Amino acid sequence: MQRIFQHCLLLLIFIHAPLAVAKVYVVQDGESIQDTVKKMSAGDTIKIMPGVYHESIFIDKDNISVIGVVKEGRWPVLDGKNKLYDGVLVGGHGAVIESLWVKGYKGNAIMIQGGNNYRITHNVVEGPAFYGIFPQFGKNGLVAYNSLSGVSDSSIYIGMSENVDVIHNDTYGSVLGIETENSTNILVEGNNVYGNSTGIVINLIPGLPIKSSNDVIVRNNFISANNLKNFADPGSVAASVPTGVGIWNWAVDGATIEGNIIKDNNSAGIVWADHSFIAASAISTAPDLKMDPRPDRGKILRNLYLNNGSKPATVLRDVLATAGFDKGVDVLATGKGRKNCLAERESIVDVGTKGWTECKTGETSEHIVSYQLEEPVPSPSFTPEQMGRLTYLTVCTGC
Repeated sequence: MQRIFQHCLLLLIFIHAPLAVAKVYVVQDGESIQDTVKKMSAGDTIKIMPGVYHESIFIDKDNISVIGVVKEGRWPVLDGKNKLYDGVLVGGHGAVIESLWVKGYKGNAIMIQGGNNYRITHNVVEGPAFYGIFPQFGKNGLVAYNSLSGVSDSSIYIGMSENVDVIHNDTYGSVLGIETENSTNILVEGNNVYGNSTGIVINLIPGLPIKSSNDVIVRNNFISANNLKNFADPGSVAASVPTGVGIWNWAVDGATIEGNIIKDNNSAGIVWADHSFIAASAISTAPDLKMDPRPDRGKILRNLYLNNGSKPATVLRDVLATAGFDKGVDVLATGKGRKNCLAERESIVDVGTKGWTECKTGETSEHIVSYQLEEPVPSPSFTPEQMGRLTYLTVCTGC
């Protein structure tokens, strides 16, 4: 009996003993963050103390938390000095990136490459990065409470992803405030998007491996005065987007636009377009025959529109002139789309929506509180070759 008891006791100890103890590393000003990352194992946390760090951080391990420590207004600052390409580049799953000030990087300020179950929160990003916060090929993510400015393409760019919430961010002074690309089940809510070239863009870009984009909700955002001169690199998708647009839907199906304050955008409040509106040559790729080029099943529900369309960009001005308008359009639809609806048509100025139905009275998306999943998704590992392929398809083909 005593031996049985001992065996049971040992079994209980074994069951409850942790397989590995997560460690917390602290990096002081003057030390190397990357040198510390090399010592870390899955599940560890690195705390970065206030100071200025001129380096790039590469993380290829799962469940790593990078937490900045802000003391008396002093931040941990990653400064690429306009020479380094990436600020933080993560190739693992379950990453947490929090409370960093990232500036002066030429490529990506914060990038999650093929990672699931990530959180990017409470960071500050300053340009001239091509992308500010850029998670791609990932599922179940959160991008929240960040402030971004001066980015030469998209401040926040959700690329080929699923089940991501983009909430309560502040984006200004960039080419595109927030962009979703070939992604599904994305919630863009409660953001302040102002002073960019274009506010929020949801799109389906030809030539990429993900061939559809569905169910993107753009809700309860403040989208104002996005009239900055477009300074994106020539030949990129961002360079082809007209300035002065509050919200732009390019061929995304099942999109819902609701509860936004959309004001002082010079070209239009909302533009709804198919692939024919932007020539294929503008994005250096031929039309994609595996894609549906039309934005279908969309809903533009109740929004507040104020002083939009006072000075349309050239390409939009030509479209409006054909329809007999020269300014002041809240909603402009061009090209072909099916089964779209518009709410409160009598209260807004709309062009190109003749074939749209009236949305049902009281229809709303508010029952969808979040697109994040209740449980973490399984996270397969990528080989270096697969990671390289993902990078090429997104960065090279898409842009």
